[in-house]
Amino acid sequence: MIIPTFNESANIDELLRRISAAVPPELDASVLFVDDSSDDTPEVIERAAARLALPVAVHHRADPVGGLGGAVMEGIARTASRWIVVMDADLQHPPALLPELVARGESTGAELVVASRYADGGSRSGLAGGYRMLVSSTSTAVAKSLFPRLLRGVSDPMSGYFAIRREAVDRAAGTGSDSGGADSDSGGADSEPGGLRPLGYKILLELAVRCRPRAVAEVPFDFGERFAGESKSTVREGLRFLHHLARLRLSGAPGRALAFGAIGASGFLPNLAVLWLLTHHTSLHYTVAEVVANQFGVVWNFVLAEALIYRPGRAPRRYGRSARLWGFVALANADLLARIPLMMVLVAQAGLTPVAATALALPTVFVLRFLCVDRFLYR
Repeated sequence: MIIPTFNESANIDELLRRISAAVPPELDASVLFVDDSSDDTPEVIERAAARLALPVAVHHRADPVGGLGGAVMEGIARTASRWIVVMDADLQHPPALLPELVARGESTGAELVVASRYADGGSRSGLAGGYRMLVSSTSTAVAKSLFPRLLRGVSDPMSGYFAIRREAVDRAAGTGSDSGGADSDSGGADSEPGGLRPLGYKILLELAVRCRPRAVAEVPFDFGERFAGESKSTVREGLRFLHHLARLRLSGAPGRALAFGAIGASGFLPNLAVLWLLTHHTSLHYTVAEVVANQFGVVWNFVLAEALIYRPGRAPRRYGRSARLWGFVALANADLLARIPLMMVLVAQAGLTPVAATALALPTVFVLRFLCVDRFLYR
């Protein structure tokens, strides 16, 4: 069991008492608290652990990278168990359900078992007030709409209570023998180092999307009221969640292509603006003007692609910045061999203006340029 904690000292004794009562003697289990607290939570855990037969350890993080999600992943990295159960420390997740989560996974062959508030028989009554219920249901709907295939069968992707098999996590982290295939939702998780880069408190969403568990099961549960302390759900965590959703959605090849296309579309502005200036205020032939104008759009696209899609830490740097720029420019200008003849046909035969012809010709070479940039320039 991995339990991330942040200033939960008032809950520890009762939490461990209920966990100890829930875990049958024949189940080989242990508890690891990954703690980011600024209070005495680690000391309280150590004192409570000394009174239990169940193995309990605490790892305090001096640098809480990644928030709750980062704490869970650090805890997983410190364990070797076949099943990993993640739960909160506030007792809104009933410890009595622990054995059933693992048993359901064993009996069904599922790699992920989710304790769901939205499955038949579940309840979210512990969410205080209509505002938190609205936020929960809206977040769930948004996540499922962005990942309809990967979250099929997961009624509660926002749940913080679940069990996952070790081999599923190892696949996503790149340590297993099977890395999985590309998916129409995620486009592959190999675009980010290590596969798993959790952010904020919705770690189940990260694992469901990145690990692609081969089967999912659910166990309904009643989301209870917090035993003690204050909720860690804040506006800042909500913004982290939105950031995380965007990063997950754009992490694979389809997402990168979408972002690349949006950046390319924005490049129309400097390209067409310079083309208009050159064709209206100089004596340059429109084909020459297009070559010149194209360079402004190319540099614009390169700067945005480097900053938003292939920024440092997100994509491998196969070449230096200058080499990447010249490669980007070369690829972008190579499509002129296709675009300029097409543009000339549109101007001569269809009677379009040079600006309109360029606007139609630019998208025709987008896919090829993206594949060359994505696969060869940035790998």
